[in-house]
Amino acid sequence: MLTKEEISEGFMLLQDSICTALENEDGIGKFKEDNWKRAEGGGGRTRILQDGTVIEKGGVLYSAVHGLIPDFLKKNENAAVTLSGVEGREDEGQLLTTFYATGVSIVIHPKNPMVPIIHMNVRYFEMSTGVWWFGGGIDLTPHYVVEEDAKFFHNALKQSCDKHNPNYYKEYKKWADDYFFIKHRNETRGVGGIFFDKLTQTKDVTKEQLFDFVKEIGNTFAPTYTKLMNKNKSLPFNEVNKQWQLLRRGRYVEFNLIYDLGTKFGLESNGRVESILMSLPKTAGWEYDYQPESNSLEAKTLSFLKKDLSWA
Repeated sequence: MLTKEEISEGFMLLQDSICTALENEDGIGKFKEDNWKRAEGGGGRTRILQDGTVIEKGGVLYSAVHGLIPDFLKKNENAAVTLSGVEGREDEGQLLTTFYATGVSIVIHPKNPMVPIIHMNVRYFEMSTGVWWFGGGIDLTPHYVVEEDAKFFHNALKQSCDKHNPNYYKEYKKWADDYFFIKHRNETRGVGGIFFDKLTQTKDVTKEQLFDFVKEIGNTFAPTYTKLMNKNKSLPFNEVNKQWQLLRRGRYVEFNLIYDLGTKFGLESNGRVESILMSLPKTAGWEYDYQPESNSLEAKTLSFLKKDLSWA
């Protein structure tokens, strides 16, 4: 059966290929690599690109960490990784269930407000009890929603999903609409994408097949996003557009710090703070009770930030 080491190796190769593609499209930006170790076990490669031609701040992170299951995961039903019903082994009267988590996480914040923000995460989690699963997601957050671009993005995801299961796109698109939702604003973070979690082996799908699906989604990232970068990076913009970009980045920050389960898991499991908060932009803004002008591009964008829109 597929091992955690083989999965980690696949994720490392994915990080390499995505970094190369982003550097090639940006033109001058280069990723700086920061290798780190986690005191409790494992580590990772954090790669950050700042002040490129297109990318203002972007991160492509690989990690593989392990150790004892943190106490908060055993006790908190709302934790990022729920472990209800999991039994570990007794050793000197203590529960010593261990875990191994590996994956790639990406967030790109562009300079030009006409280029969208993008996020992707693909991950694998297993425990010494034999329980394991895959998870992940990819979503697009335009500062200005362009219907053509949203449809292109969703159709690329649908094609990748359809190669593995005709039901995946519809199911995981709905999951993304619900997950990437800023409840206190009553708006979606962007135009969505797909989100999935706790994918494990059944009578119909093997571990190898699930990993093939996860890699398929990972490999969809670079050709899809670099095309959007290339299409929009030279479009003109003004100060009004830049101020709107800061406000939309502010919404992004709100979601990541309040709702994002990956951020919560990283912080609660004593992860590396610099890597966890890599998803935040260099600059963001908040304006009291901001209301866009009627019939403006900003107002049009807000009209698209709702669940269950059909893009593919």
